[in-house]
Amino acid sequence: MVLENSTFSSLSQVRVKHGIGTLSEKSLHYALKNYFEPRKEYQERKVGSFVADIYNETGIIEIQTRNFNVLRKKLQEFLKQETVTIVYPMAGTKWISWLDLDTGEISKRRKSPKKSNFNDAFYELYKIKSLLTHKNLRIHVLQLELEEYRNLDGYSENKKKGSSRLDRIPLKIEKEWQIQSLEDYKKIVPNTLPSQFTSKDYATHSNIPLKRAQLALNVLTEVNAVKRVGKKGALILYESN
Repeated sequence: MVLENSTFSSLSQVRVKHGIGTLSEKSLHYALKNYFEPRKEYQERKVGSFVADIYNETGIIEIQTRNFNVLRKKLQEFLKQETVTIVYPMAGTKWISWLDLDTGEISKRRKSPKKSNFNDAFYELYKIKSLLTHKNLRIHVLQLELEEYRNLDGYSENKKKGSSRLDRIPLKIEKEWQIQSLEDYKKIVPNTLPSQFTSKDYATHSNIPLKRAQLALNVLTEVNAVKRVGKKGALILYESN
């Protein structure tokens, strides 16, 4: 599916007019649901004993911004009867604005130094790893430019550490990955790795923390994109499968 950023942006602008964080459905979920299926009659449809975000002629689409563990029971039922696509949005370029709860003022936005890549998705994919090889399951990861609004309600002196997130407004799609087969998972593995490698090697070549690399390799082993072939000291040795 090719996504039109102009349509995406206009959906988000309509959402903003209703007021940040004032509606029960968060803006990111709302925008993506309407982005993938603008026809309201195909949204929030009952499928068996669960409700799907979208159920149309292409199958079921679930927009999941976090907590993949809550999807397991729903997926087990959905996958028996339909192709299911999980859409997972992540922040690429992120602009942060702060809401002062005492005055109601919103600060000037500032750009976050953090930026995601596909390896960040493994934190959630790990929670449903036993289902990832199901023939009916598709994963669609989006890297988005986002406007994030946070409450100044944290525990630090400036009230930012431990603060709660109010809402996220999607502005633009920067990159997307569609995972439909083993070959798609193999493309995630850096081609600069040596023939045999450890989690430290994967972390270095992917430019991610070691713990994130270990989680990625756990999932990639589960889907047979890599395999364990031995040990190097205390570290497991892997090969691309």
